[in-house]
Amino acid sequence: MLKKSFLSLGMVIFFSIAFAADKNSIQVKGSDTMVNLGQAWAEKYMEENPKEFIAVTGGGSGTGIAALINSSCEIAETSRSMKKEEIGLAQSKGVNPVEHIVALDGIAVVVNPNNPVSKLTLEQLRGIFMGTIKNWKEIGGEDKQIVILSREVNSGTHVFFKEHVLRRGKEKGPEEFAADALLMPSSQAIADEVANNSSAIGYYGMGYISPKQKVILVSKDEKSEYIYPSVDNVVKAVYPISRPLYIYTNGQPEGLAKKFLDFTLSKEGQDIVLKLDFVPIKK
Repeated sequence: MLKKSFLSLGMVIFFSIAFAADKNSIQVKGSDTMVNLGQAWAEKYMEENPKEFIAVTGGGSGTGIAALINSSCEIAETSRSMKKEEIGLAQSKGVNPVEHIVALDGIAVVVNPNNPVSKLTLEQLRGIFMGTIKNWKEIGGEDKQIVILSREVNSGTHVFFKEHVLRRGKEKGPEEFAADALLMPSSQAIADEVANNSSAIGYYGMGYISPKQKVILVSKDEKSEYIYPSVDNVVKAVYPISRPLYIYTNGQPEGLAKKFLDFTLSKEGQDIVLKLDFVPIKK
């Protein structure tokens, strides 16, 4: 009898500790565009709240959404909004996704610094990434085959670029990336390849802009001004490839998830947004 009581007490202690640990830690998963931002938020938050733990991992917006649907994370970071079918699947599993916009971003189109091409229209970008424009000489560059770099299909940046550039703002359509486009596992992989390949062109969130790549100025059409993806231009909504960045929670957030979300939207959190070259939604 004493042994049984001891085991029961041990189980109670174990589950109490596990529950307490649960309350003081959360998992954040999703967008590679946002992973550095999420980690910067988490590091600063944990510095100020050392008894709480926030684990942030990337893998793509689709990965974060799947984790939220399967209840393996408390927060999904995404660079696109959830699809109707994803919301339906979540609800069928008892998960109620709630959307929170935490920052804005412009998608930068980049080439190697040695590439003489410096500006392109949306229609030219569409032709390049769909494979109808195949050589740089067709758009004022050297006589070189264009090497197309894209994020993989699980990426929110991939989905957004396809819908807003290739499909001209439509969610569905027959337009797809060229069959010979190289699907890269991360934004950093695109940055690295562009830096080393004079024929390459790719895209990533503004937070990855560096001197190792040349940022292309983009215009809506030949008659419009060519715009750089800067904070001011995204705020003014004049850069043609801009988007919100999201956090999704299961229902209205509570506990540590709410405290972390509140931190991302605080002045301190939004200062981190700006520091990492994204666009704050709050000043």
